[in-house]
Amino acid sequence: MLTTNEIKVGSAFMYEGAPFIVQRMLGQKSGRAGMVTRLRVKNIVTGGTQDLGLDAGEKFDDVDLEEKNVKLSYIDGTTFHFMDQETYDDVPLEKDDLGDNAGYLSPDDDYEVSITYYEGKPVGVHLPVQVIRTIQYCEPGVKGDTSGKSLKPATLDTGMEVKVPLFCNTDDRIVIDTRDGSFVERAKDK
Repeated sequence: MLTTNEIKVGSAFMYEGAPFIVQRMLGQKSGRAGMVTRLRVKNIVTGGTQDLGLDAGEKFDDVDLEEKNVKLSYIDGTTFHFMDQETYDDVPLEKDDLGDNAGYLSPDDDYEVSITYYEGKPVGVHLPVQVIRTIQYCEPGVKGDTSGKSLKPATLDTGMEVKVPLFCNTDDRIVIDTRDGSFVERAKDK
């Protein structure tokens, strides 16, 4: 069983008799009726996407998924080509199938990811909790502001936009949490 609090990008669950995989977390909203988690999900069987609002504490059946370790080989337009690390087969996945995870992937990365399969069909990808990306563009850093409380938008080398502290500059390498897209720290590999 899977509860609403345990659902994240890449999670798969049964909802109204159909298997769904989470592509994007749209946010949470609390009100008189309690906390509601909004998600963009994809029906694994039909391929259709929809937005869902799930109440806190709801329980869902897990979907039986198989995982295989792969590495991103190259990106061809909107198709991401992964190589199975055991059989060396090419596994193509569309950007839409990856959801928000597409913004964390680059062929230059040296870490392995795992592709999830539902009844032999690739449907999603699981990433490491933290990845290192380079800031391609952001406004110049503010000297002396090291608190990290105020944030500004930054475009990463993959084209994804995240919020970073004011002290970050263009070409900085940063660690991003793939669960929610938040800034963790500057990369220590300089």
